[in-house]
Amino acid sequence: MTVPTAGRRDRKKAATRQAIADAALQLFLERGYDQVSIRDIADAADVSTATVFKHFSGKEALVFDQDEDRESQLIAAVRQRPSDQSILDALRQHVLDTWPSIEAHPQAAEFTNLVNSTPVLRAYAERMWTRYTDSLSAVIADELGVDHDTLACVALARFVLEIPVLARGRQDRRAAVEAVFDILTHGWEPPGKPPAQ
Repeated sequence: MTVPTAGRRDRKKAATRQAIADAALQLFLERGYDQVSIRDIADAADVSTATVFKHFSGKEALVFDQDEDRESQLIAAVRQRPSDQSILDALRQHVLDTWPSIEAHPQAAEFTNLVNSTPVLRAYAERMWTRYTDSLSAVIADELGVDHDTLACVALARFVLEIPVLARGRQDRRAAVEAVFDILTHGWEPPGKPPAQ
């Protein structure tokens, strides 16, 4: 008897997790978050409720199923940047590489509406955002050799995480992202004022 390799097992677990998350999101979008139970999600994904809880801590985590991956990628953008790349340039590149595809997803508007219209999801998203801010500011501080509560690091993390929100709905979202990063890089100038020479 052959024993499945760890890679195959991991792929199967990842596929099951994704199937559960996809089924949950579809149900949430169709019926509304509060009208869907864990049992409904398990049935739709053709798994047991125990399997759902093996992969997710609760209903909120099903909505934000890529939360941990996104946080890890954000931290890696700073930690694993080339030695000649600044922290700000690494974060600019990370946002430009990842955010437009998220915004272009066909269900992006529905997803945003689901979160904004559901108090428990809004609260979960705020806690998640606070955790991202803490993680990102800590890694920035580590890279600079300063204390984790250094205001400049916390402020930069907060501003960077707000850039996708500021750029959402703009006609040229990529240009909007670039414009905000330019402000962070070069400082704020009153609109309409010619740039300093």
